[in-house]
Amino acid sequence: MLYPINLNIENMKITIIGGGKVAYRKATNFLDFGKKVTVVSKEFVDEFKMIENEIEIIHDEYDKKYIKDSFVVVAATNNKDINHKIGVYCNQNGKLVNVVDDKKLSNFTVPSYVKRGELLLSISTGGNSPSLSAKIKRELEETYDESYGEYIELLGLARKKIIEENKDIKERRKKIKALIDLSVEELKEKI
Repeated sequence: MLYPINLNIENMKITIIGGGKVAYRKATNFLDFGKKVTVVSKEFVDEFKMIENEIEIIHDEYDKKYIKDSFVVVAATNNKDINHKIGVYCNQNGKLVNVVDDKKLSNFTVPSYVKRGELLLSISTGGNSPSLSAKIKRELEETYDESYGEYIELLGLARKKIIEENKDIKERRKKIKALIDLSVEELKEKI
């Protein structure tokens, strides 16, 4: 079982090898978190045209020079042998690698997720049932709609204010815990 972790990727070089639909999905996932990535492939699906100004595209076949300085690598080609080479190289050189067609060579996976501002809900079945992950994701998207982005932001501001104004730790905890029972309008009044 994989260990769940949220990773600050701001200063990490991230490279995706592959230009197909899976590579595109992986690239957009990183863009969801504000991270520009490098994508290397000889050919790209048309969807890449929608994000070409947000990523670095290298029109070439795989060469380890493209991942040598990367911290995170995604092997998403349609060639199992190349993906395997990338996975072995990354594992031997201490890099985080997701080999899309080889769970055993991957030392990380990216779960399905629902992102609402700073609220991040992730879903993983350990690769056993992507269909179930997708079903749960749809359910979470309905339950936690876009309004949760503002709600989470207001909770953070109210929490910060309580911490600044209350030196007594017990009182502080009590007030912070009570915040989650407030509506967006009530939170706005607290700030």
